[in-house]
Amino acid sequence: MAELVIARNPDPASSLGFLLWLPVGDGLLFRTSGTWPRTKALYCHPAAVDEWPAEGDLEVVERVALRSCARRGAAIDVVLDRARENRSQIVYTRGRGRDMVFWQSPRTRKQARPQVRVPTARAGPDEVEIVVDAHERYPYRFASQQTRVVRRALPAGDYGVVLGDTLVASVERKSLPDLVSSLGSGRLRFALGELAALPRAAVVVEDRWSQVFAQRQLRPAQVADSLAELQVRWPGVPIVFAETRPLAEEWTYRYLAAALAWAKDEQAIGARLAGASPELPPVPAPEPSTAEVRAWARAQGIAVPDRGRLRPEVWDRYREAHAGADGEPAGSTPE
Repeated sequence: MAELVIARNPDPASSLGFLLWLPVGDGLLFRTSGTWPRTKALYCHPAAVDEWPAEGDLEVVERVALRSCARRGAAIDVVLDRARENRSQIVYTRGRGRDMVFWQSPRTRKQARPQVRVPTARAGPDEVEIVVDAHERYPYRFASQQTRVVRRALPAGDYGVVLGDTLVASVERKSLPDLVSSLGSGRLRFALGELAALPRAAVVVEDRWSQVFAQRQLRPAQVADSLAELQVRWPGVPIVFAETRPLAEEWTYRYLAAALAWAKDEQAIGARLAGASPELPPVPAPEPSTAEVRAWARAQGIAVPDRGRLRPEVWDRYREAHAGADGEPAGSTPE
């Protein structure tokens, strides 16, 4: 059984009198000043695993079985198998211009914040590029938010954000009639399966939950039971009822902006937490649309038709102009 182990630091000169060991990957070891973050977040200094004392020098202070120990973004969530003082986080953040690690509990979490920007008026200081699926009819405009909207074919969902070459989050938009119809036909089940392959995904419904029981397409109890079953099967893809279309648009913007900030944090600490938890295979970023390549070609003075497919040499020139840092093409010619 996986355990959290706290031992006394055998180094008498250290101001951090305890060693904290977690079974993450090949093991994570920290020097810290206490056995639990009761009144304040405890600073943790990362140490090499081979600094763990030999059996003869080991003085274990506490050994507790773990219910869960998993990395989520810039933190490791730790749940102990005991009734009290059982939830805590190891948080990777930055302070005073350097990387820092804190051990915090729910009581002390406000004193050590991870690298996630919580949106207030705007979802962070930077403009967010939101990819709108090319097949989305009457899409959100995000006119009142700090965004740049591009239209491309998405592998899943209607709105997404990209980091590097990876689609890191997507949101599927549903009106209530569409939600009920897709439940009855089984399309929603397959859509959630595709969304679950992404690092972050959600479904937003432009209506109230109470309206499920007022619709007449399917028996209300059948709809409610089906939604509950889908949430149990895919707990990582929440279905959110946002009451109105404007509220659904606002929720989509903030969700995608937060997911992009979270993905940047995960990327920043990925090397430090190598092997902390299994990752889903990356989903490639959506390819550019024919309209996007056509507009680029015209801006370069390349003659292209107003409609239809583009010549392979036009795609070759686009890929060459937009090749990544490793020299690989940015996309491939659609079949």
